[in-house]
Amino acid sequence: MTTFVLVHGAWVGGWCWQKVIPFLEAAGHEVYAPTLTGLAQRASELSPDVGLDTHIQDIVGLLEEKNLHGVILVGHSYGAMVITGVVDQVPERIAHLVYLDTFVPRDGESLADSSPIVIWLLRKQAQAHGDGWRVDPRGTYGVTTEPDLSWVRSKVTPQPLKTLEQPLHLKNPAIVSAKPRTHIACTGGSFFRSLMRRLLAPRALPPTEAGWRLRQLPTSHCAMITMPRELADLLLEVV
Repeated sequence: MTTFVLVHGAWVGGWCWQKVIPFLEAAGHEVYAPTLTGLAQRASELSPDVGLDTHIQDIVGLLEEKNLHGVILVGHSYGAMVITGVVDQVPERIAHLVYLDTFVPRDGESLADSSPIVIWLLRKQAQAHGDGWRVDPRGTYGVTTEPDLSWVRSKVTPQPLKTLEQPLHLKNPAIVSAKPRTHIACTGGSFFRSLMRRLLAPRALPPTEAGWRLRQLPTSHCAMITMPRELADLLLEVV
């Protein structure tokens, strides 16, 4: 039996993995999909002080509380920032890192560094509608068909701006390259979407360094919702 810890991205919660978990559990594995502080069912904990460090400690705390070892740690989108901080703090508990449709942060970087134009827009949104620190959910997150679209829109909650701006500080800047690691790119969508992604978030493209297992899914950003079985199959490859 292997243990999976699934870390969600911005504006969502552990609920986003709901369709993937049964496939992993049916294969005999243990699965945790925690919700980070201030989001989804933990929205009452939202405050300007909730940052990246808060969310890293959420996952470190889970690993220590449950005494988990040999973990396959999966981070989707913003979750990449979180899992990189986690493996730096408790490398002995992590067996494999999976970066799902996201970039791989370096020491000293924040999510804002990966896409300055997007973060500039989010800051403007926070100033206009979120008391300067809260970013309300917008868009479809790549989910375009019902009933999933209505489900997602009913579940998303505001994201604290600090989580997007706070830089990652690593004790071992080479920690990611020291672990077995997989990058899964979501390649679905139009040519325009692909072009805009290359322009606005080039770091989210698959890494080119040696040592990566590279996989793709022909779907949009939230593969755990739009292609859960196929995503689960790629995660089970790691086992």
